[in-house]
Amino acid sequence: MALDQSFVGRTYPPTDPYEVGREKIREFAEAVGDANPAYTDPEAAKALGYPDVIAPPTFVFAISFKAAGQVVTDPQLGLDYSRVVHGDQKFAYSRPVQAGDRLTVTSTIESIKSLAGNDVLEIRGEVHDEAGKHVVTAWTKLVARAAEEA
Repeated sequence: MALDQSFVGRTYPPTDPYEVGREKIREFAEAVGDANPAYTDPEAAKALGYPDVIAPPTFVFAISFKAAGQVVTDPQLGLDYSRVVHGDQKFAYSRPVQAGDRLTVTSTIESIKSLAGNDVLEIRGEVHDEAGKHVVTAWTKLVARAAEEA
């Protein structure tokens, strides 16, 4: 069953603040195999003009994807999450995420398309710091595979 197009443009409440810690950044950088010293060494980050270590560009995925959970679990939308695969991810930054940030994410359904019986859902997550300044926009594309015929 195709997702309801009337959900396009629906915005969900902002998440509780997520506090970005040095250790989380270090763990993430190690997990993705990025040895950039700006991710682990405060002095290296300060030499680049940042007040503390910064996060790799894809770090924010964990925060924005968790926020997108409000969308995918919305019972009115009717998405069968057991059939969902991750289709795409992209980011547009105003500034890097840095240790000490307290970030909130506001998720909006940007588009719903039906392709060959599959539903393609694009969710835009607007990430702001505690001063309300934009940090990054994250787009997550999810594909709900069509049910297999009996």
